[in-house]
Amino acid sequence: MGAHRDSFGTLDFLRNLPLFRELGVSELEAIGAATDERRVAAGTVLFRRDDPCDGFYVIVLGKVKLALLGPARAEKVVEILGPGQSFGEPVMFLHKPHVLYAEALADSLLLYIGGSAIVNAIERNPELARRMLDEMSQRLYRLVADIEAYTLKSATERVTGYLLASLPDDTGPGLPADVVLAANKSVLASRLNITREHFSRILHELSQAGLIRVSGRSIRILDPAELRDRKT
Repeated sequence: MGAHRDSFGTLDFLRNLPLFRELGVSELEAIGAATDERRVAAGTVLFRRDDPCDGFYVIVLGKVKLALLGPARAEKVVEILGPGQSFGEPVMFLHKPHVLYAEALADSLLLYIGGSAIVNAIERNPELARRMLDEMSQRLYRLVADIEAYTLKSATERVTGYLLASLPDDTGPGLPADVVLAANKSVLASRLNITREHFSRILHELSQAGLIRVSGRSIRILDPAELRDRKT
């Protein structure tokens, strides 16, 4: 899979992103002209630490993980991103190389937007800068929340918090709801800063307690309120 240009309607997709929704036609077309469509297979590494960064990605379809890679390829997953989300903007604006590596977790359709087009659009429309600052601030806020969870919450609280955060928005109070894990257990365990074995053990304990029912990557939460009260 490689790079293609506007075979699925790049401008329409960009126009519907909150980030670009208020841009004029000419501004959007300039960004579209600097955008490459990239179809990648699961397992494709999009960039590695210290690779140069002159643009950023937006996910149309699929999932991508951002991670740190330590000695002996030990991995710490920082984020798991899905459709509509973007990554790479902060280092692009700093004109620095990437500090993380990015890998597709599933066959994915991505847009790669050249940084110079964004800088030019910001000069013409300062509102775009505010929207990008909002997005990067929200991600910083989530990162601080992650650090708090890793240092102040038990492993069980981290797992139950992840499951509850994955609930559909229309989940009714006291009603069972289904969650599909965003990635395999190894990736999610790294994301939650625990081992894969510990993650599996917590799921087993929650299942034995009658709080969830596990079927592969599908998990039925039998009573969200009771699960929310589970602390240890």
